[in-house]
Amino acid sequence: MSAETSVPRPRESDVDISDSALLKGMLSEAEFAFAFFDVDGRVQRVNDVFSDLVGVPADRLIGRAPAEALAADLSQAVTQGVQAVVESDGPVAERRLRVRSPEGFDRHWSMSFSPIHDDAGDLRAVTLVGLEVTESHQIEEDLRRSEERYRSLVEAQSQLVWITTPTGTVTEDAPQWRAITGQGLEEYLAYGWLDVVHPDERQATEEAWKEALRGRTMFEWNYRVRTRASGYRHFEVRAVPIIRHGRVVEWVGANTDVTPQREAEEMRGRLTDQLGAAALRTARLQGATAQLAEALTVEQVVQVIIDVGRTALAADRSAVALLDTDRAALKLINGEGIPEASGSSGEEIPLSHSSVMTMAVNSRRPVFAESPVMLKMQLLEAGGDEKVLARYLADSDEQAWVGLPLLAAGRALGALRFSFTRPQKISQEDGVFLEALAGQCALAVERATLFEREHRTAETLQRSLLPDHLPVVKGLQLAQRFRSGSRHVQVGGDWYDAFVLQDGRVAAVVGDVMGKGVKAAAGMGRIRNAMRALALTNPPPAAVLGGLDRVFDATEEDDQVTTLAYMVVEPATGEGTLALAGHPPPVLVSPQGTAILCDAEPGTPLGWPTSRRQFRFVVPPGHTAVLYSDGLVENRKRGLDAGLAEICSVVTEAPPEVVTDPNMLLDFLVDGMLSGYEQDDDVTALAIHVPALTKSD
Repeated sequence: MSAETSVPRPRESDVDISDSALLKGMLSEAEFAFAFFDVDGRVQRVNDVFSDLVGVPADRLIGRAPAEALAADLSQAVTQGVQAVVESDGPVAERRLRVRSPEGFDRHWSMSFSPIHDDAGDLRAVTLVGLEVTESHQIEEDLRRSEERYRSLVEAQSQLVWITTPTGTVTEDAPQWRAITGQGLEEYLAYGWLDVVHPDERQATEEAWKEALRGRTMFEWNYRVRTRASGYRHFEVRAVPIIRHGRVVEWVGANTDVTPQREAEEMRGRLTDQLGAAALRTARLQGATAQLAEALTVEQVVQVIIDVGRTALAADRSAVALLDTDRAALKLINGEGIPEASGSSGEEIPLSHSSVMTMAVNSRRPVFAESPVMLKMQLLEAGGDEKVLARYLADSDEQAWVGLPLLAAGRALGALRFSFTRPQKISQEDGVFLEALAGQCALAVERATLFEREHRTAETLQRSLLPDHLPVVKGLQLAQRFRSGSRHVQVGGDWYDAFVLQDGRVAAVVGDVMGKGVKAAAGMGRIRNAMRALALTNPPPAAVLGGLDRVFDATEEDDQVTTLAYMVVEPATGEGTLALAGHPPPVLVSPQGTAILCDAEPGTPLGWPTSRRQFRFVVPPGHTAVLYSDGLVENRKRGLDAGLAEICSVVTEAPPEVVTDPNMLLDFLVDGMLSGYEQDDDVTALAIHVPALTKSD
């Protein structure tokens, strides 16, 4: 009897299957599961491996059919295998079985069924050979799961996987790619994928791909791909060479659709740009507002507007015009030589003429012209002369214009004009910024106009209260200097006075009413008049200051601060008396150019309850006494003590001819003390010079 196999082998007639010792030895040594069945399907012999496999002892299997001894699923598989061999009289292909072990684990087996014939060729038995494949099954299962996970991951990430030959030629289909691009298979093969890459990126993509092929390096790139719908989507591609035995056998790549991320990045970029632009516009507006707040005069406001136009708007030219309602015209404050399309003179533009500025004022709305064509259209609609416009546009290098009305409480004050020598796109955000800027400029212009009006009034009042000339007194030379700080600040309350008393002595005073504007100038006028009245009635300095304290309490506000230095001097001898009310001390200048500060008690400002004192103060022949306001010695960068020391130092630098001439001395002192400093207050000085004695004296 022999077992039929696919490969013929010589018969071994001396081997007798009935030899139980031989069969038992073969079955016990084998690593495989063996079982022999008769043609009726009953178990004849099994080895220990098979018993362990089915979990049934051999003595309980012999002579029984599988259904009588085995579990249902196992008996069914074995019975079907045996029957298939009996019916076909030939081997049965491998069958996989899952068997639960006594420990509760699943074990996988591969079983093959083969016929056994006798010498006459008759079927005598069926053999079962089983091999445990649990480990290989687990490996296969792991590979299958890994493949499923990879496929799911690729699909979830919108990846298109593709394969090429070592030379980069596409020979295998990529259905996902063709589904997106709409390419047919023939269109896609070889290098057809390049046909759907965006034209602007195709050459660079092809060169990068060829470089990767030559260098056998990873290919990482990104490009836009034309889709079936004729739009473009952004893809990132990564491909690696598969190398075996030092040779590239293929390239495997994956394209990832990153359109949502790219669009999100672009959106974030646009938002960032918009937020940055908004923050920049806000910062520029805040900066312009801060500069405008510091501008006191219309001239200063105009300069700020020009600076803002140049820095914040990058305008090539800027102009400011104020409305003259009486003349129904705009008066250019600073036109920078801008040619207006009105045909009028450069100094004045009638509202009846069409121009960027008149349109803004007449309509009370901004005018934006991003090109000459747009400007021409707008000016023609406003009634402009076509020939004049054509001539202006032909001669001008300007390409874009902005006109902004200056409005305060709905009332037109004037207009701003910015122009550019290049076309300029004005966005909605730019328009909002420009309108806000115009609003701040209008407030600044209105404030500066009111300031200048008040300033002129206060300055006129202040100068009207100062003496037109000093008295001419034998034996004395008087000189004064008043330098207004009104270029930078409002008019203050500095004043000086000198007059002859009834007994022939000369009264000299320098005072300072703290504050600015009309209020300070009016307060100065009241104190000056009271001072004269008291001095002519009871001239001793202590008595005059005591009287001024009472006047001050009755007429001035509690927060008003007024200081002064008052002295009475005898012309013939220079003998004098001095009293201070919180004022800097006089300085006495000798003919030799030395300076001595008076050490008299400074006292308190007017209106403060105190006992007023007076001190002897002599101006010897040839000497000069100088009374002055704090604006001469004190400013933002120099304290009072430093200023007092400096005035003495400046005197020592004066030439001999200066110290003996009170007018020259005051000029020298004022120039020397203000040199290197920005004047931020009025400067007042009064000199009393006693000429030197001559031989005839």
